[in-house]
Amino acid sequence: MHSAVQLIELGAIILALGLLGAISVRFSISPIPLYLIAGLAFGAGGILPLTTSEEFVSIGAEVGVILLLFSLGLEYTASELVGTLRTSAPTGLADIALNAAPGVAAALLLGWGPVAAVAMGGITYVTSSGITAKVIGDLGWIGNRETPALLSVLVFEDLTMAAYLPILTALLAGAGLIGGATALAVAAATITVILYIALRHGRLVERFVASPSEEVLLLKVLGLTLLVAGIAQRLQVSAAVGAFLVGIALSGTLAHTAQKLLAPLRDLFAAVFFVFFGLRTDPGDLPPVLGVAALLAAAGIITKLATGWIAARRAGVATTGRLRAGAALVPRGEFNIVIAGLAVSAGTNPRLGPLAAAYVLILAVAGPVLARGTEPLAALLRSRRAQRRAPRRAPQTDDDVPVIPRHAHTAHTGDTGPTPTVS
Repeated sequence: MHSAVQLIELGAIILALGLLGAISVRFSISPIPLYLIAGLAFGAGGILPLTTSEEFVSIGAEVGVILLLFSLGLEYTASELVGTLRTSAPTGLADIALNAAPGVAAALLLGWGPVAAVAMGGITYVTSSGITAKVIGDLGWIGNRETPALLSVLVFEDLTMAAYLPILTALLAGAGLIGGATALAVAAATITVILYIALRHGRLVERFVASPSEEVLLLKVLGLTLLVAGIAQRLQVSAAVGAFLVGIALSGTLAHTAQKLLAPLRDLFAAVFFVFFGLRTDPGDLPPVLGVAALLAAAGIITKLATGWIAARRAGVATTGRLRAGAALVPRGEFNIVIAGLAVSAGTNPRLGPLAAAYVLILAVAGPVLARGTEPLAALLRSRRAQRRAPRRAPQTDDDVPVIPRHAHTAHTGDTGPTPTVS
């Protein structure tokens, strides 16, 4: 009986996702906001709360984020990653300064204390790699000139999270400087090992995974990705970083085949991730914090647009690409909720959780909508700029009409110039 209820709930969720996806296709909009609203409806305090399948949905959501980041990793090689990180350090540091500051300031102004301020800084700083990856794929931006610069910001953020999360955990536990340094050293060592394998022994990884059977290849790739992601998370490194680096280790024809085989699973579990995020948010907790969340969200849109603009400008991309890069960085999601969950579990402040949920929900919905509107906005800006640059012609008077001699209309041999006319 218990399993029957689970099957009914899972079937209802997946069918609802299919119907929402059909609506998004019909009206040419991103399905992400619809998936999030569906999660609110199925979650605690919603219209039809789930009773038995939330644990399965939770695992599915983690798999969704892992597969989204793995797919992004397949687009680039290890050498491209290292080169991008070297050139993106100034943009990454600007990203931290611009986007962590509003969260830190809000926590201090609300009187929540320095530890909560560190947590809020992380919540407002990091972009949702999962939602951004989905937006890039949905809008066909993967091949755009600004996308490498955009992905370099995401990778920089994910690697920053690999250092930030151990430190935050130590601060929340009161472990002090030594505990935080130890956790950071473990995270750094894990990333170094994975990067070294990807850079130096990527071909060995490809040989291990490769198979003439698509079924075997699918099982190997999926198993390796989940295994490395789980080990990375166990060692206090983001599972998303681990999955991204596995994708980096694969290249060429093998990467293309893996992308094709995993695409259906990625799309399914990515949709489950967005639903799960809504499931964890109680709609009744949102109204008291909506004002502060809306202010933080407005600041977050401006600061991420600035980050994307800087990153794309450094890559020599024009205005439209700069706006696309900034809009793609706006969504917040998985990391932000993880940070809020850690802080609330440690007893920092009970209002931090609902505030983070409202903030993330606003930007998770606004980000894809804003991304879809960037190209029309850029076209409008170009049109206005062209109008300002165009020379204004004064009204013509009789004095402006040129006097044309009669012989100008007389054709003569060798005259190849244009015949003057009266305007």
